[in-house]
Amino acid sequence: MNLLSMRVLRKTNEADGICSFELIAESGEELPAFTAGAHLDVQIPGPENFVRQYSLANSPADRKRYLIGVLLDASGRGGSRSMHERVNEGDLLRVSPPKNHFPLVPDTRSALILAGGIGVTPLLAMAEELHRNHVSFDFHYAARSVARMAFRERLEKSPYRERVHFYLDDQSSGQPLNLTTILSTPDPGVHLYICGPRGFLDAAIGVAHASGWSEAQIHFEAFSNQVQEAGDAFDLRLARSERIIRVGSNEPVIHALSRNGIEVPTSCEQGVCGTCLTRVISGIPDHRDMYLTQQERERNDQFLPCCSRSRSSILVVDL
Repeated sequence: MNLLSMRVLRKTNEADGICSFELIAESGEELPAFTAGAHLDVQIPGPENFVRQYSLANSPADRKRYLIGVLLDASGRGGSRSMHERVNEGDLLRVSPPKNHFPLVPDTRSALILAGGIGVTPLLAMAEELHRNHVSFDFHYAARSVARMAFRERLEKSPYRERVHFYLDDQSSGQPLNLTTILSTPDPGVHLYICGPRGFLDAAIGVAHASGWSEAQIHFEAFSNQVQEAGDAFDLRLARSERIIRVGSNEPVIHALSRNGIEVPTSCEQGVCGTCLTRVISGIPDHRDMYLTQQERERNDQFLPCCSRSRSSILVVDL
């Protein structure tokens, strides 16, 4: 992959624990186009060689810069901390061209947007695009508190500000989000776009299903996936080499492969980005990712070895 050399033009404290980074091409040239919902793979400076995915928050019509938001994750493995502490204005970063696993549905005529915390970032780009194309939408944004609500001022000053509604878990300073009320009357012509932490996502999708929204209407992206590694041990059979590798009960598949000298390309290691997607030849995967759709999971012909496991005693894969 041809990586882009980007300079940090501006680093901004957007909220408690959240910084935005405005990136421009080192050469000053126009940047590759992207669509709303897209993200970048960012190589973070440091000995750990972290690669992390960050959603683009600016309008797709803006070809001079990329804007990303980074939440400092105290429970993470250090990627976000490195961005906050090591990356400063003027620094150079290597990033991938934009990728999109969370696009707007073509010809959407009406949309309902639900943002939880830092999950607001790709939804900002979506709102910009919907507004630019004169598509009707409502934007509901929930955060723990005012201090944790990134990009609020931008939304309050936006040309579509009358469509934006803010909610706070801290009830002393605002109204809490009521998903049942917002999702109570599904319209077959409306598409629902949801992004946020796993708990927020599960709650919103659960209420949407209970309220009668169809699978085809619901589109989502998780900003983290709390991977549960434990499960029954199983044998992973590699069809190309005919090797059989034992995967322990508390061992990620990619770790079992690595200790046997087999490296599978990975990035997020949380089942979010899809980098390690591997074809399954036989057996039943135990899907624990946030990348595959329900229909893709039911086919049982691919899985993400960074987080998923096997329901069958043997899983045969195309490696």
